[in-house]
Amino acid sequence: MNIVPKGQRLHIALFGRRNVGKSSLINALTGQELAIVSDIPGTTTDPVAKAMEILPLGPVIIIDTAGIDDVGLLGELRKKKSYEVMSKTDLILLVIDPSQGIGEFEEEVIKRAEETNTPVIYVINKIDLYPQAKNGNFPEPKVFVSALTGEGIDELKQAIIKYAPKDWTLPTIVGDLINPGDVVICVIPVDKAAPKGRLILPQQMVIRDIIDNEAMALVVKDRELSYAFRYLDKKPSLVITDASVYTKVSADTPPDIRLTSFSILFARYKGDLQTLVEGVLAVKNLKPGEKVLIAEACTHHPIEDDIGRVKIPRWLRAQVGGELEIEVKAGGGPLPENLKEYKLIVHCGACMLNRKEMLSRIMQARRAKVPIVNYGVLLAHMHGILRRALSPFPHLQALVSSEYKSYEKKAEILKCIRNFLYQRVQIS
Repeated sequence: MNIVPKGQRLHIALFGRRNVGKSSLINALTGQELAIVSDIPGTTTDPVAKAMEILPLGPVIIIDTAGIDDVGLLGELRKKKSYEVMSKTDLILLVIDPSQGIGEFEEEVIKRAEETNTPVIYVINKIDLYPQAKNGNFPEPKVFVSALTGEGIDELKQAIIKYAPKDWTLPTIVGDLINPGDVVICVIPVDKAAPKGRLILPQQMVIRDIIDNEAMALVVKDRELSYAFRYLDKKPSLVITDASVYTKVSADTPPDIRLTSFSILFARYKGDLQTLVEGVLAVKNLKPGEKVLIAEACTHHPIEDDIGRVKIPRWLRAQVGGELEIEVKAGGGPLPENLKEYKLIVHCGACMLNRKEMLSRIMQARRAKVPIVNYGVLLAHMHGILRRALSPFPHLQALVSSEYKSYEKKAEILKCIRNFLYQRVQIS
């Protein structure tokens, strides 16, 4: 739990032509030989991420990219990979060789940075070879450095601190929903999907955030929740559950206690919860045969009854009453280019993405006019408790129309039928 996750680090990407000194600059910033340096153009072929600390900014990820002037078929593919990095970049260091200046390659980076609203620092490297560059006409903000001698590196760190976007991440996951001294119950099922000997990342981060905000975290398994309410002297302020046990936790939690899920909290922390809530209401429009994209941020090994690969597709097929064409996109980077072919995107909790990358994916879906929802919101909808799972967010509850109330009533009827059939089977 002491390791800062990638998704919580400020992402800084270096762009520039081949041999402008991007890899050398990373080594100078970190004080370590982390990147391979060579006089041969094109040594860096794929984006390479390095974790480091820049005080007082804190933990960051620095990304080394291939040259933006790469040539040939492979070169075009490398450039495409480099530009894909922008979807998760919070700050760009555009490294410039004074002998080349700013040309069409640099202008393309500047244009794309403007489109994604990503701040750029112009880093004029090799001033040990070209000291007269300091008199050159370069855009602001600019820093003159020598990756070889270390000149200007401290100034570059200060520029990074100064120009890093102030809203690159939200300050808290749950802290604004609770008060100091509150009791928050975290319901964490331990089943075959749970990693052995540890908690998953969203659970770790939520517990730490509760503690950081001077509240008390009580961690229980789903079957212990009712006992927790019985023995607590103080009424909990909030119950946070794993989405896989929504139904049981909702039934065991008194109606006057707010309830939500780790996944819904992360939908707000990493992206735009309102868009995801709006997206779930499009599920009713799905028809058999249509395409649905399951988007996962990591490349975990799927288990037998995997939530994204098995459970959600099964529930969606039951919802539409027929087959759906389900496709899975795992890992980082942008969503598929053929996004308009899909009728719905179901995204994971995004614990392995930074906020900008998740927002970039949401914007990509909005441009393609494809509804997007995440696991937690969809599962709450499927179990008929979406309005309750949004109880910490009254303004979002108002978005759930009266039409959804009828869905809740239908879900309650179906649940009663399932319980009745289960009892009949038990009796027989």
